[in-house]
Amino acid sequence: MQKRTILATLGLSAAICVGVATAHEISNPAIKARTSLMQLYASNLGQLGAMAKGAAEYDAQAASSAADNLVLLTQLDQSTFWPAGSDSDADFSTRALPELWQNFPDVMTKSKALADAAIVMKNAAGTDLAALQGAMGALGGACSSCHKAYRAREQ
Repeated sequence: MQKRTILATLGLSAAICVGVATAHEISNPAIKARTSLMQLYASNLGQLGAMAKGAAEYDAQAASSAADNLVLLTQLDQSTFWPAGSDSDADFSTRALPELWQNFPDVMTKSKALADAAIVMKNAAGTDLAALQGAMGALGGACSSCHKAYRAREQ
C-alpha cells in the first residue's frame, strides 16, 4: 500500500511538472521572435560583460564579433515582434508590460539609444580592454532603461 502511495505521488508530481512546463511554452510567434532576439542580445552582451568584469580573458576578435552581432541585431526590423495584445496581461509567456504599447515613442527612443550604444561598442570592442569597459556602461544602461520601464519582474 505504501509503495502505491509513493508511486501515485511521484506520478502526480511528474504530471504537474509536465503541465507547468507545457504551460510556459510560448505559442505566439511574435513573442517567440522577440524572446529569441533578447536571448541573442543577452548572449553577446554576456560575452562582452564577462570580459569587461575580468570573468573572461579579453579577446579582441571575440569582442569585435559580439559587438558586430549587437549592431546587426539592433538593425533588425522588429515591427512584427510587438503586436498589440502580446503583453504580459494578455499572455503569461511574456514579461513585456502593457505600458510598452502605451508609450511606444519612448520605446523607440530607447531602442535608438541601444543601437547607438551598440555602434560605440563596435568601435571600441576590438581596440583594447579599457575601451570595451568604457563602452559597456552606455550599452548596459540602454538595455536596462527599457527593461526597467517595460519589462515585468521575474517571478
